[in-house]
Amino acid sequence: MAKRATKFLHVKKGDTVQVITGKDRGLQGKIITSYPERDKVVVEGVNRVKRHTRVTTTSRGAQTGGIVTQEAPVHVSNVQLVCPECGKVTRTGHRRDDAGRSVRVCKKCDKDV
Repeated sequence: MAKRATKFLHVKKGDTVQVITGKDRGLQGKIITSYPERDKVVVEGVNRVKRHTRVTTTSRGAQTGGIVTQEAPVHVSNVQLVCPECGKVTRTGHRRDDAGRSVRVCKKCDKDV
């Protein structure tokens, strides 16, 4: 039986992140979806691409398709978390809370993320 590797990302869905490299460097947005198995995340308003979809007619007679602009995945190493407390781009650490659960902590202001 093959060993299954578990992937963990330093950011989660709903986190506000900033792009630190690439064509969209400096832009901030919320994570819409994450793909841990591919090490990628989709960030709102970042890495927008145009997709050409076939024009089809729905049952009501409306046409859908054409050129659609949507967000494409970004590699997780190209984004960094923005701390909700201090508002700065930061790395995260981990500590245990009172209940014994692991909590992410901002490395700059030492508050829970």
